[in-house]
Amino acid sequence: MSDDWIVLARVARPQGRRGEVLCDLFTDFPERFAERRSLFLLKKDGQISPVMLEDFWLPTGNSAGRVVLKFNQSSTIADAEAMVGQDIVLPVSQRVTLDADTFYVSDLQGCVVVNLAGGDGPDELGTITDVHFPTNTAGKRLENAAPLLVVSRANGDEVLIPLALEFLQHPDLKNRRLEMHLPLGLVEANG
Repeated sequence: MSDDWIVLARVARPQGRRGEVLCDLFTDFPERFAERRSLFLLKKDGQISPVMLEDFWLPTGNSAGRVVLKFNQSSTIADAEAMVGQDIVLPVSQRVTLDADTFYVSDLQGCVVVNLAGGDGPDELGTITDVHFPTNTAGKRLENAAPLLVVSRANGDEVLIPLALEFLQHPDLKNRRLEMHLPLGLVEANG
């Protein structure tokens, strides 16, 4: 997929009998589906086609933390099954502007993490490959827990670094660099 698109959700399975789909969320703003009726479906073959959102809701119980989407183009279980595994995407130009302390996962991926508290000066830890969000045993995201940066080191190892604002010194996403002041021993404990 091109860098011109962001993934909002991925279709997990049909939900209901009228073409609704249960989706894994990749956005912190699911309520914005209310104002975003015109979306796009990234098909498994890489084709992108427009879809019109008819309705959405946030389920409870075992499906909490996901979203149910109902598209005008989907009216049967078979229609919903055909969408399983496909992504709901939006052009990057239409994403929400975030405040200075909030980041898109796609903007963090590929950034080099530099620990300014290294013993012999700045220490380049590696490159962010992903961001994990802590969840409870039911899979619901823990709102007060810091996301974990998955950092790939030069030797192939991975280290998890909390994206805590008190550690963050200088996020320079334009130049793909995240400077942090990490507590002594944190990198070794999480590697």
